[in-house]
Amino acid sequence: MGIDPSKVTGAWSEPVERTWSATDAILYALGVGAAAEDPLGPELAFVSELTTGRPQRVLPTFATIVGRPPVRVSDLGEVDHRMLVDGGRRVRWYRPLPPEGRALVRGRLAGVYDKGSGALLVSQAELRDAEDGELLCTLEAQAFLRGAGGFGGDRGPSGPRHQPPERPPDEVVTLRTRPDQALLYRLSGDRNPLHADPAFAEAAGFPRPILHGLCTFGFTGRALLQALCDHDPARLVAMEGRFSKPVYPGESLAVSIWRDEQGAIFQTTASSGQVVVDQGRCEVAAL
Repeated sequence: MGIDPSKVTGAWSEPVERTWSATDAILYALGVGAAAEDPLGPELAFVSELTTGRPQRVLPTFATIVGRPPVRVSDLGEVDHRMLVDGGRRVRWYRPLPPEGRALVRGRLAGVYDKGSGALLVSQAELRDAEDGELLCTLEAQAFLRGAGGFGGDRGPSGPRHQPPERPPDEVVTLRTRPDQALLYRLSGDRNPLHADPAFAEAAGFPRPILHGLCTFGFTGRALLQALCDHDPARLVAMEGRFSKPVYPGESLAVSIWRDEQGAIFQTTASSGQVVVDQGRCEVAAL
């Protein structure tokens, strides 16, 4: 298997139309655990269109589904998809996503970096409303292709980012994933067998199927909405984090939050004790 960085041109793709329904937004919310522990609580608005006196809301991290970059890893050459794992996300929102909509997405493969043990692939995307052309959000996705490093390319940016301060967190929000969480999340479109097929997961080096990195990202986003935004999706301006360790369905996720003037630094720790999302940073709009 070889990586050919010369095929990374940085050119933006032609726009691709994406549509979603209120049901798609609800399925996503259920897939990242919304309302599971309190079905009649404040997250009911994300999983039902019938909330009295309030229209259906959409979790901001749903943007990672409808705004996925329209680029193909296979353009780099032969790729063993068993070795490909999600590395992290960076999202900036310009207005809340509607419960149903139609948008145009364009993307590009922005960089391929040689990390020695593997290759880091960075792609970017813009999501615009198909009706008025206004920017809804921008996204950056990192994926790590294990075993594909050593091709002599640029190592890319490195070093610590968004390190928590040397003090206890201001708040810790703990959320539980279900044993079948990955199977629920797959309904939003990511059918990678790494998250459902025990034989595939074992061949990829894991003892059992792991949770999608973007599912962990969605759980973390819910915790930030709860702690910093009073569950109001319009207040979450930006969010980023690196997927540092795998999560197994059924684990609890503790999101530690250190507030600052713009929002917060955060990290997510699984019940195994491993930090599974690090270098976390979010920006929050004032009331």
